[in-house]
Amino acid sequence: MTDLCDENHPKYEKYIPRINKITGQLNGIKRMIEDQRYCTDIISQLKAVSSACQSLEIIMLEKHLEKCVMDTFKSNDANGQAKKIKELTKLYIK
Repeated sequence: MTDLCDENHPKYEKYIPRINKITGQLNGIKRMIEDQRYCTDIISQLKAVSSACQSLEIIMLEKHLEKCVMDTFKSNDANGQAKKIKELTKLYIK
């Protein structure tokens, strides 16, 4: 069986501005380091980037569960269902 989500991935284009913002924040942190800014100022910005990445990760996971995982479970394909469970488990073990 082919993965149901292979042919119909959720649309993520609307999250590109978030990625651009994170990229801008990372570039700002790089400049802060080059300018030898105060450690806690840099750490504060790193925490902001980490939080932004975590928020995006949660959105991506939610969309994956809503579309890819739900489609697989609706298909009643036991092998596909087991694959999705293993896929997510493996992802969070890393």
